[in-house]
Amino acid sequence: MLGFLQRPVVVTADINLNVVALTAVGLLSRLWQLAYPRAVVFDEVYYGQYVSFYMKRIFFLDGSGPPFGHMLLALGGYLGGFDGNFLWNRIGAEYSTNVPVWSLRLLPALAGALSVPMAYQIVWELGFSHCAAVGAALLILIENALITQSRLMLLESALIFFNLLAVLSYLKFSNSQKHGPFSPSWWFWLILTGVACSCAVGVKYMGVFTYLLVLGVAAVHAWHLIGDQTLSNVGADVLGRARLALGGRGVRVLCHLLARAVALLVIPVLVYLLFFYVHLLLLCRSGPHDQIMSSAFQASLEGGLARITQGQPLEVAYGSQVTLKNVFGQPVPCWLHSHQSTYPVIYENGRGSSHQQQVTCYPFKDVNNWWIVKDPGRHQLVVNNPPRPVRHGDIVQLVHGMTTRLLNTHDVAAPLSPHSQEVSCYIDYNVSMPAQNLWRLDIVNRESDTDVWKTILSEVRFVHVNTSAILKLSGAPLPDWGFRQLEVVGEQLSRGYHGSAVWSVEEHRYGRSQEQKERELELHSPTQTDVSRNLSFMARFSELQWRMLTVRSDDSEHKYSSTPLDWVTLDTNIAYWLHPRTSAQIHLLGNIVIWASASLATLVYALLFTWYLFRRQRRACDLPEDCWPRWVLAGALCAGGWAVNYVPFFMMEKTLFLYHYLPALTFQILLLPVVLEHVSDHLCRSQLQRSLFGALVVAWFASACHVSNTLRPLTYGDRSLSPSELKALRWKDSWDILIRK
Repeated sequence: MLGFLQRPVVVTADINLNVVALTAVGLLSRLWQLAYPRAVVFDEVYYGQYVSFYMKRIFFLDGSGPPFGHMLLALGGYLGGFDGNFLWNRIGAEYSTNVPVWSLRLLPALAGALSVPMAYQIVWELGFSHCAAVGAALLILIENALITQSRLMLLESALIFFNLLAVLSYLKFSNSQKHGPFSPSWWFWLILTGVACSCAVGVKYMGVFTYLLVLGVAAVHAWHLIGDQTLSNVGADVLGRARLALGGRGVRVLCHLLARAVALLVIPVLVYLLFFYVHLLLLCRSGPHDQIMSSAFQASLEGGLARITQGQPLEVAYGSQVTLKNVFGQPVPCWLHSHQSTYPVIYENGRGSSHQQQVTCYPFKDVNNWWIVKDPGRHQLVVNNPPRPVRHGDIVQLVHGMTTRLLNTHDVAAPLSPHSQEVSCYIDYNVSMPAQNLWRLDIVNRESDTDVWKTILSEVRFVHVNTSAILKLSGAPLPDWGFRQLEVVGEQLSRGYHGSAVWSVEEHRYGRSQEQKERELELHSPTQTDVSRNLSFMARFSELQWRMLTVRSDDSEHKYSSTPLDWVTLDTNIAYWLHPRTSAQIHLLGNIVIWASASLATLVYALLFTWYLFRRQRRACDLPEDCWPRWVLAGALCAGGWAVNYVPFFMMEKTLFLYHYLPALTFQILLLPVVLEHVSDHLCRSQLQRSLFGALVVAWFASACHVSNTLRPLTYGDRSLSPSELKALRWKDSWDILIRK
């Protein structure tokens, strides 16, 4: 029974020294003097503020991407003991002693360093030689733009890392399919593929391009799998009974498809949700971005609106005092508002108005935002005991709390939207203009037609009984007579649904004072009740995801912005940092030899692939049958990876920078040694041709290393440069000057 103790326990391991060496030099190139410069470099001013928010657990919204990348940067700050107390307000500002610069930049640097051995592994898993694999890794190692971007508190290196990890994991899974399906390693690489894809999307939305590429390749392989008559059942013995009952091969194919569906579709979604769960769990406190979110979301945060809304009555009743916030929140969040001032008798364009009390949407908290929900059949403005809740479909009147005038609309053109009706608080001028102040409550997110109107949770529309117009925010700012507040109109139902016509109760109390003077004092006092509520994670996730996708980013021109065409020709660069006392500086510069060669290799691959495809159609196979699938897969992942990460930028209306091209460039670099090896093995006919071509490749690589070393002062920024030295360096990032040289 204990016989195994009589024999020594032996563990054997295969260690690829190439991978070890490449990892070591990758770490050296990215981690050397990582804390220099000890100053805010370019977009560190942007991401640093989010790290501080994480440290203080303050909610924020960043429309540039999901939270996983920000959490990685915050993890570095947490490991370094950062307390979040630093004012991220200026590029070039010196970091204070409490900022752990090395720790904050550590995870991006590790991601950049590990991308070097992963490049080796990808080319090797594609079936090419060690020489080609080492070449791909060395090109990633010495490319100046990749070095610069990975040594700073930025997200591109993390995105590239997870892109490469997703491709590498899928290749290892695909290769293990040949000899060990459903084995532990098969499951490991398949699941890691899905997790890596989700991480790439979680860092930046750009990661979805690589995810779709991997899904596309997996779908093609799955399609071939369905027609594979030799499908092995290795590792699937647990399904023996099912195979006997339903037919072995059909069950095996079904199991393969289900495994891929779970690992590449279900798991990435769950991991993506996990990012947001942790994000919302950490950011539990009110912050400067609260106003972008709905009242329900704001109330789920500690402090801020939660201090106001904590303990409010949940069900709106007749006699309730409420503030109504527009759900759409564009152009700014605002509340239904009225005041003593009236519309002008005659507008500037000569049109007339009702001259009744103005109704607007006001973007600030104000006592004039309070309204009383009144039962049209009763005069009282207080809540009964017990309260009578208002339900979907009920007819109500909205009484302005401070002026006691009723919300009204009629067939008079709105001041700035003549196609819509004016909304006012009714004043009886005895001029044959009767009150039209009845509104039907329409709960948009109701579960049934008997739902009760609820504070914060219910999204409602007010449909005018007489004209069927809906109370809506037009968003247009009124002139000076309207104090630049936002116009509110009545718009016909036929114009369709829009979020600007939806409102929610933010602040709520049960009215207790029937007398106007007492009620005004009540409206000025804070709410005091004891009922609380929470918003579910899925509701918070859905709202936050929607806001991130729809929030308007600042698309103003930047002096370092560029176009996708500028990236391929390397006709642009970015000055990241300048030493305040010396001429030492950091620039995002690409290695012109690598960039030009990678673009040329992509073109050569496209031409060769097209030529081989036409030849195969004519039954002329220039490549051996075992080489063709390898050549196609390399193009699909490398050339395809470049295309899916580059072409979409031509359709984006946003400010673009050179660093947006780096994920596409990485895939293009992987293709370069593949094309070189293909030319050497299949296009060079004699040994002499191969020797000459090899010498050219060595000379080319030496020139790439020379350019990388020459640009090193602008990559690391650790040496002062004279004006003449700087001028001599800067021409190397420009095609035009290079041609003149």
